[in-house]
Amino acid sequence: MSHGFEINRHGELVCLTAPPLAESGAAAHFFTTRHGGVSAAPFDALNLDFKVGDDPGSVAANRKRACALIGAGFDRLVAGNQVHGNRVVTVDDSHAGRGARSETDALPDVDAMVTAVPGLVLSSYYADCVPLFCLDPVRRVAALAHAGWKGSVLRIGERTVRHMADKHGCRPGDVLVAIGPSVGPCCYEVDGPVMSRVEKCLPGVSGLAAYVKPGHWRLDLPGLNRRVLLEAGVREENITMSGYCTACRGDLFFSHRAQKGRTGRMASFIMLTGG
Repeated sequence: MSHGFEINRHGELVCLTAPPLAESGAAAHFFTTRHGGVSAAPFDALNLDFKVGDDPGSVAANRKRACALIGAGFDRLVAGNQVHGNRVVTVDDSHAGRGARSETDALPDVDAMVTAVPGLVLSSYYADCVPLFCLDPVRRVAALAHAGWKGSVLRIGERTVRHMADKHGCRPGDVLVAIGPSVGPCCYEVDGPVMSRVEKCLPGVSGLAAYVKPGHWRLDLPGLNRRVLLEAGVREENITMSGYCTACRGDLFFSHRAQKGRTGRMASFIMLTGG
């Protein structure tokens, strides 16, 4: 397991990348911060989600900036309607533009997308949930998964890797995974019902939960996803953890928890390169 995403500045736009994915040469990717967009407070400035109450024109302008940064046209963006589930779908050229300009035509009930098509931009949206970037540089297959606590205990990371293997011939040991900025164990407190679901996902949850008071625990959600991915066959040395907590770093990130629900959304983007 490697640690750390790098901060990249492109004028006012600030984003993060995982060095192993960047060095593979197989895909362009990044995770946005709140900097570099046109949205007004409390969505300032690079809000990328239509569903939070921001001006739709501002969201579209922000998404166009993100697409330009990754080197693709706005019509190549694909977005799903995230529901905190574990449904994984393969997307191709026929899905280009779905969910790009409006949530109304986003792919329904999708929290993870996989593609083998170069130039297609997968996108996923966050304000504390765990972003999972997956890349097989051998078979040249890319994926994004959105893992809130519900998706995490439904093992969406494992399901994504299995989908890559079953539908695209990937070997889990070849898959590089970057676990992006999310709410960390320093700030994420959960109750008994959530911990019960976590225990069913990973019995014992050794090292992932810290007791706070009766009925309350601090949960390491990124760490939970890392464990699930290891069980799916991803090699420990192929996993990169961001090291950033979105709730702690309000200077960089939107946080649903820290900002009491009235805030914007960051996004993860990945696009296969080459032919």
